[in-house]
Amino acid sequence: MSLFIKKPLEQLMAQAGDSEKGLKRTLGPWNLIALGIGAIIGAGLFVRTATAAGDAAGPAVVISYIVAGIGCAFAGLCYAEFASMIPIAGSAYAYAYVTMGEFMAWIIGWALVLEYALAGATVAISWSQYLNSLLGGAIPYEFCHGPFETSVNGVTGIINIPAVIILIIVTLILIKGMEESAMVNAIIVFVKVAIVLIFIALGWGFINDANYTPFVIPETMAGHEGWNRHGWGGILGGAGIVFFAFIGFDAVSTAAQEAKNPKRDMPIGILGSLVICTILFVLFSHVLTGIANWTEFKGEGREASVVYAINKYMIGYEWLGTLITVAILAGFTSVILVMLMGQSRVFFSMSKDGLISKVFSELHPKFRTPYKSNLILLLCVLPFGAFLPESLVGNLTSFGTLFAFVLVCIGIWVMRVKNPAAPRPFKTPLVPLVPILGAGICLALIIGLDYKTQLMAIGWLLFGLIIYFGYSKKNSVLRKGN
Repeated sequence: MSLFIKKPLEQLMAQAGDSEKGLKRTLGPWNLIALGIGAIIGAGLFVRTATAAGDAAGPAVVISYIVAGIGCAFAGLCYAEFASMIPIAGSAYAYAYVTMGEFMAWIIGWALVLEYALAGATVAISWSQYLNSLLGGAIPYEFCHGPFETSVNGVTGIINIPAVIILIIVTLILIKGMEESAMVNAIIVFVKVAIVLIFIALGWGFINDANYTPFVIPETMAGHEGWNRHGWGGILGGAGIVFFAFIGFDAVSTAAQEAKNPKRDMPIGILGSLVICTILFVLFSHVLTGIANWTEFKGEGREASVVYAINKYMIGYEWLGTLITVAILAGFTSVILVMLMGQSRVFFSMSKDGLISKVFSELHPKFRTPYKSNLILLLCVLPFGAFLPESLVGNLTSFGTLFAFVLVCIGIWVMRVKNPAAPRPFKTPLVPLVPILGAGICLALIIGLDYKTQLMAIGWLLFGLIIYFGYSKKNSVLRKGN
């Protein structure tokens, strides 16, 4: 039987309509927008902005955000059409199963582990950094960093205990239920958006125009010899780094089976959160690189970069640094919540299809949440948060996200050709131009990532193939029914 056997669209729609046995529908459009913003505004903005500026783009990180935002806009339009057509948990995995077949669905589902699960670990690591900043460095370096990191004083990390603690707390919230999780998330979103706006408004008056010259990193700059670490190539490399900041709008699509009116609400949630956050990202990165010189983000200003810039240059506003740290911690918590929620919902769909164990789709008898999946996922994510550095985990997350976006964009084009008569409450405009541009930009950003990340991601995908041919293919529900 073909590797590319496809799940009938009618079968997916019937599964989506099974409200008695499925996930509980509790989310409206504003809940979904809040979920998107909750996932998007977090470590990407508060940590990866400085990383991209210091490593690749310099002050031109503003353009990096625009490039990444354009790629996301094209992918977001494709996601919105799929989410309105197929309102079911599983996101890009479920869409690929209908358009490109089981093998490609497995590949994209496996790549989504890199996106959602590792994103949760990445943000937990950043959460630990900002918590220690808030506590004035009270946590010893070795207990808030992994063994692959060494301080400027030569101290080597042992385990990131705060990252472990926050991952456990968020998992327990998710097990309790999506309605409660969405309420907690909405409160956090309001707080952190307010703080971002305050930083932009107050920080604008402390911008030093000299920090924008040169606007792109010169080719002669030591430590920036790679093509994607200076000039316009650095802008593309920076876009690949900050792409992590946009993870979130697609996580909204994983909650489709919990939306009250998914055909209307999913496009609103996906595109609404994307537009709001892109505007905030551009303004934020412009202010941050204007207050502090980009070279400072290569060293002492790399960790807790926003607080660093405020405390050093915004004299008289040190209170804002403390307030922002508290808001960032709350914001990071909401990002971890949405990322781990997204991964458990992808596993839920894959389990229903027989591609992974049935334990991942077992619902709690009271809360109707995939609690066993949440707990197993926690055990898998904890080592990444506890022992690995943020840069490595974050770049792998970006690869998984970009790869998923490429396949979603291609899937829209395939679906239009193969099933043109299917009802589409929301239609992606200018097909095939928009899908082609979306896939092309995302592929370019993958190329812009460092080669170590690319090799590790390829190794991850090869490991996934072993699982598919060893377990998933022979346990596929779709294959057993044919």
